[in-house]
Amino acid sequence: MKTPQFLARLLVDGYNMIGAWPDLQQLQQQDGLEAARDRLIELLINYAAWQDFQTQVVFDAHFRPERAYTEAYTAHLSVHYTEYAQTADSYIEKTCAQRHRNPSPLRLIVATSDYAQQQTVTGYGAECLSARRLGLDVQQANRRRVHRDRQPTQSSRRFLFSGLDPQAQARLSQLRFGQR
Repeated sequence: MKTPQFLARLLVDGYNMIGAWPDLQQLQQQDGLEAARDRLIELLINYAAWQDFQTQVVFDAHFRPERAYTEAYTAHLSVHYTEYAQTADSYIEKTCAQRHRNPSPLRLIVATSDYAQQQTVTGYGAECLSARRLGLDVQQANRRRVHRDRQPTQSSRRFLFSGLDPQAQARLSQLRFGQR
């Protein structure tokens, strides 16, 4: 399998998005935090593939005693749960600092509405995307994808006959030439 060539690396502060996107807030209130996390991941899987971004969603795990771990969902998206007592902010800042020390030609974009974190990561050379802006971009990408998928497939020929299955075409040809 060929390794994808990404346009950028996107780090997403997961709980920041859940707290900022009205649909995810409502889902969290109705069905719980896990449902909101799952929906965020679902939305970002489609967005990451559409944008061709290597995306990592980061969730705080400071209330859970488990060790940090990363789950790969697709070639474009993975989810990282931080160590106990580590915030998503500190993980993202550490990742940006490491990238600053070891430069990469790949753009680094951090999605968060935390102003202090935006200032810190831009100091490391990362680009910032607010939660609101990412939400709008995700919606727009989804609309473009749906519009593209709804485009009717046009036959290479303009006649109704060419749109029929081969069996129906054969039967019509027989009728046309007087064969029964």
